[in-house]
Parts: sequence; structure tokens; C-alpha cells
Amino acid sequence: MKRTARIFLCLMVSLAWSCIPSQAQLPVIRWEGRTMGSPYTVQIAGTNLTTTETDALKLAVEDRLKEINRQMSHYQPDSELSQFNRAPARTPFKVSPELARVVRFSLELNQRSRGAFDPTLAPVINLWGFGEKTDQRAVPPESALRQALRTTGCRHLAVTANNELVKDIPELTINLSAVAKGFGVDEMIALLRNRGLTNVYASIAGEVKVLGLNSRGTKWRLGVTAPVDHWNEDSPMAAVVSLSNQALSTSGDYQKFFTDQQGQRLSHIINPKTGWPVQHNVAGVSVVAPDSMTADALGTTLFVLGVEAGMKFIESWTNAAALFIVREAGGSYRQIRSSRFPLN
Repeated sequence: MKRTARIFLCLMVSLAWSCIPSQAQLPVIRWEGRTMGSPYTVQIAGTNLTTTETDALKLAVEDRLKEINRQMSHYQPDSELSQFNRAPARTPFKVSPELARVVRFSLELNQRSRGAFDPTLAPVINLWGFGEKTDQRAVPPESALRQALRTTGCRHLAVTANNELVKDIPELTINLSAVAKGFGVDEMIALLRNRGLTNVYASIAGEVKVLGLNSRGTKWRLGVTAPVDHWNEDSPMAAVVSLSNQALSTSGDYQKFFTDQQGQRLSHIINPKTGWPVQHNVAGVSVVAPDSMTADALGTTLFVLGVEAGMKFIESWTNAAALFIVREAGGSYRQIRSSRFPLN
């Protein structure tokens, strides 16, 4: 769920298998599943878990992800988030500590980014066909867009000290697509760490976090996809980074988009100020941060801001860094890295 009700993240971050030796030196346990409409993957290196122990871990991870979905999904009508979206104005709505935490973080980032990150864009996202209401994507009437924008804005939303969400207009609805998957990855990692596992890779679509070392006893090598429309596993990588105890997230405009009658690309990442899909030459932004929730949300924020404003913003974060992938004439692209982005 990243900025829209996505079935798949804009840019998928995957292990860069082509960049590392194929021969593993330590045992690896790997499994996959689906959550929040996207694939997830877990890898555990350097352990000799039994089949019974592995099955117990799989079940624990699956249960944790189901609970997060029950809290934060805007697709599930009985989720905490969906129930709040239908709740009346000015009535405190009790939610789980996890949902309250994610909404608080979202409100803080909205303020810090001066509105570039906005979790209240649900009605606008739905108008463009990127939400849960419909998958029919088209340019909405300008009058409908103006009306939808009137029902957005973090100034209308608050979280109390008792983990209650409160809105001051009844039409306000939340979409946590740009942050919930990252939170889910962090929770997967926390669960596995609490079970005593120290060399772990966990991802939900394009949100990745790693602990410790890979099966070769080195940092995990993660690939950032090139800006190829509808990227798949056979498509090229734009960059490779080596990480340990960090998260990587990539946001961009070439997985979920459509083109209008003039051939203009219109993606799922919306500018909160205009209500229109972001329009500039940035194809994608990859963010490295200590946790996946932060990396996830910053990826969308920086994409909205663009290179110049985005670079200034990311440099103000002492524990995060970004790689901007910018389209050039003729279909080529170039990379622009912030000062702390890791060089491979």
C-alpha cells in the first residue's frame, strides 16, 4: 500500500543475483508469500533450522502480516483503517498502537515535507483509478478533482495520546500505501530478530530490509531496477548497493501508470498540492534508511519533490540517503546520488 492501493510497487527492489557468485557458502532458508496485494520474501542465511522450526517461523510471519493488513488495509472493509474512513467526524476512533504509530509518523512527515507526503489523498487516488474503488484509470473531470481535494489535508486529522484517530470533516479518508508495506517489513525483521536470527533479508514488493550478512558472509547486495516500463526479473538493474542492518526502498512511475490521449505518462504517485500525477523527469528514487517504514515513505516524498527540492530535503536527514534516477533524451537515464548514498 504505497501512496495508492497498489497491487505492485512502482519499482521493485530485488537481490542482485547477477552481481554475486552463485555458490553459497552457508545454508540459506528462503520462502515467499503474498501480503497487501504484493509478494513478500524472507531469506535467512547461515542457520540450520529444522523443517519444524522453519514452518513455525513461516506461520508466525504470516500471522503478523495478516494482523498488519487487518489494521491498515484500505481494501479490507473490516480493517481498522476502513472502519475509521467510514467513521463520523469529531468522534475519537480507537485503533491499535501500530496503526496509531504509522499515522503519527505520516503526520510528522507531512509537516516536515511541507505537504509533499500526504496520507489523506485517498479520494484523489481513487478518482485516478489507482485506489480500491476501481482499476479503470483515466483523467478525472477537473470539477471532481477539485471537490476531492477539498476533502483532503492532514490539518483535518489528529492522533490522540490514547491511540485514537480523529477527523474534523466526515469525508476525510486515509490511504497508507506509501508507508504500510515498509512498516510490515520492519515487523517481519523484528519478529525474526526476536527469534535469535541475525542474518536476514525481508521484503514486501519493493520494500527491503536486511540484517547481518548474506550466505557468503558479506553485506547483502541489493539491486535497484532500471526505469523500464513494467519491469520484471529479466530487466536490467540501474545500480547495486551493499547493505547490512539497513532498509532500501524504491519509488517510481514505471510500474503503475497509464498514458493519456496525448501520450503523457500518468503514474500512481500524486502531487498533493495539485491532485495530479507527478510530472517531471525523475523516473525513480531509491532511499536507504535505518528502517523500512522511513525508507518507504521517503521514497514517495522525494519523488513528489523532484531532484532539486528532494536533494535538499534528504540531506537534512542525517540517517538517510537517496539515489535519483533521471530520464534523459533518447531513452537513457542518469543517476544523482545524495552525499550519504552508499557507493558499491
